[in-house]
Order: sequence, then structure tokens, then C-alpha cells
Amino acid sequence: MAGILAWFWNERFWLPHNVTWADLKNTDEATFPQAEDLYLAFPLALGIFMIRLVFERFIAKPCALGLKIQANGPQKAQPNAILEKVFTSITKHPDEKRLEGLSKQLDWDVRTIQRWFRHRRNQEKPSTLTRFCESMWRFTFYLYIFTYGVRFLKKTSWQWNTRECWYNYPYQPLTMDIHYYYIVELSFYLSLLFSQFTDIRRKDFLIMFLHHLVTISLITFSYVNNMARVGTLVICLHDAADVLMEAAKMANYAKCQRLCNVIFVMFALVFISSRLGVYPIWILNSTLFESWEIVGPFPSWWVFNVLLLLLLLLHSFWSYLIVRIACRAVSRGKAGKWNPLHVSKDDRSDIESSSDEEEGSPPTQKLHNSATNGTSGANGTNGYLSGPSCRDEH
Repeated sequence: MAGILAWFWNERFWLPHNVTWADLKNTDEATFPQAEDLYLAFPLALGIFMIRLVFERFIAKPCALGLKIQANGPQKAQPNAILEKVFTSITKHPDEKRLEGLSKQLDWDVRTIQRWFRHRRNQEKPSTLTRFCESMWRFTFYLYIFTYGVRFLKKTSWQWNTRECWYNYPYQPLTMDIHYYYIVELSFYLSLLFSQFTDIRRKDFLIMFLHHLVTISLITFSYVNNMARVGTLVICLHDAADVLMEAAKMANYAKCQRLCNVIFVMFALVFISSRLGVYPIWILNSTLFESWEIVGPFPSWWVFNVLLLLLLLLHSFWSYLIVRIACRAVSRGKAGKWNPLHVSKDDRSDIESSSDEEEGSPPTQKLHNSATNGTSGANGTNGYLSGPSCRDEH
């Protein structure tokens, strides 16, 4: 174990040439980032998760009920012991052969059985109330941490002159503001990483999981090798669009469609301009070129920049989705009132739907092709459920 730790904390990997861990030990004159500081993030992540549960129950839920957001979820499947046993014990997505067997056994139409399984799968999806509470929690956290980051960075010398991130590197003292900023952000993303398995399951689960891993790795890397100055810029830049994203989802769930549309446009502009414009020009230019000129490359420098470039690829993917949904909305708007979020099917739909079926009664015998339209409960970077305008808007 000692050998593994010595290999992992090799100074030639983490630090520039001729710098040792002993050079970055805390003294009475200066405090530097220490790897063991990050252990605090794990119990704090649990604390943040507990705060979230309290917030959603006693703050977000009353707000949702005040906005007339109901707790009812998707349409429930008719109770059926045979289909329920297949669903819970065998498969949630029966193949054609099994569907035909069930059709003969129950004397039901195949499409009716398909509809039952779709309703049963949707039954496990969370209600709009749950979605609203989740978004309100994230909105509140992002707004708080973004406000803190802006106020903190206003007092720093490297906000506008990014070369200051590399002067005298790595002998840059750690301030309490940076320490707090890093630990809280790392704790929050750790809580998101673990709660992703209990939160609303979306189609881009793996991409979001990768995003959280990259973010946690970047925060950890930049703290351990004291690239914290440029790290604070990366964190603050990313929080800006996240605030608007959650605000748009809240407006969507409250059926304030006009407000949702406005916030969505603001979100799209901020997201694309900050993550495909400011991020590469301001951040990557500093980490790739200014640091090369002032400090020079070393192994962890390469890893750090690879992670930043991977983050840029994720930004490009989400920007593509945003542009695509905007183009589809504009094309629909040519035939009537422009509504950038009036998209019945999107790329992160949480509730299954069928475009070629219409609402039908639950089966009691073999029926013809009567089916139901699923509720499109979309969330995330590019998915916002269209709906009627806010109750006070006419």
C-alpha cells in the first residue's frame, strides 16, 4: 500500500520540475492546498443531500402546491396480475413473441398489451411535483454558489487578467474564499453523482454521469496541484447557465409557458456563448498557452487540460441539442405562434409516448387499436415540456 501511495503521489507527475510536496507544506506565513482537505467533501456531500431533502419537503413542495402543481403522475395501468408478474419478474419490455403469447392468454389485442406495459413503465416515473422540487433545489444552490463566486472573483486579480493564474505558480497561497468555494462545489457534485441513481432517470444518464465524473476530477486535480485560481473561473462560468436552465424547468412545470420560453432563450444564449465562446477563448487559452509560456507543461498539466477539452466536447454535444430544438421550434412557429419549447418529442423525454395512438379505455376484452398518448415530461439542457400559458397570462 505504501508503494502504491508513493507511486500515486509522485511529485514528478503532480508538480512542475524542481517542486516537491515539502515546498507546499503549510507554514505560519502561507497556507497551500492539501489533498487531505478534500476528505471534508464526503461528509459535507451527505449533509447537502440531507439539506436537499428538507428543502424539497418544507420549501419547494409548498411553493409547488401554491403554483397549483399537482402530485398526480402519468396515467396508471389497469391492475392485471399476469401482466404485473411479467413486468416485475421477467421483463419491462416484452418482445414480439412474448406479446403474442400474452395476447392469446388474455384475449387482448397486442397493441393494448403494449399500451399497458408503457403505462406501467410510466407509472414508475416521478410526478411533476417531484420534478419541480428537484429543479427548485438545484436552482437555489446554483443561484447561491454563482452569486458567491461572482462576489469573490470581483476582488481577485485574475478575473480579467488570467495570466495572474500562473505567476509564481505553484507557490500561490490558499485563501479561505477559495477553500470554501472548492469544498462546497465538490460536495455538491458528489451529492449529484450519488443522487443521480435515485433522481429522475433520463436518457442521457451516462452522459450526465460522465459530466459529474469529469467535473469532480477537474475540481480535485486543480485543487491538489494548486491550479485553484483558474479552477474558480471554470466553476463560476459553468454555474451561470445552470441557474437559467433550472429556472426554465420550474416555469415549465408551473405551466408558465411564456416565461419559460423567455428564460429558455436566455439560457440558450448564455450556454452557447459562455461554453463555446468564453470558455475556449478565456479559459482554455490560459490553461493551454499562457500556462505553457509562464510555467511549462508537466504530466498533471496534460491530464488537467485533457479533462478541460473533454468538457468542451460535452458542451458541444449539448449545444447541438439546444440548437436542434430551437430550429424545430422555429420551423413549427412558421405555421402559427412562435413557441421555442413547443416540441412534443425531445431527446431527454422522461415519459414514453406514442404518436400514432389516441386515448383509449382500459381493456376488459379483446379490443381494436385504441391507445394512449404518453405525457412528454422533458427535462434538462434541451428538454422542456410545452404546455398552456401561465394561468394569469392570456
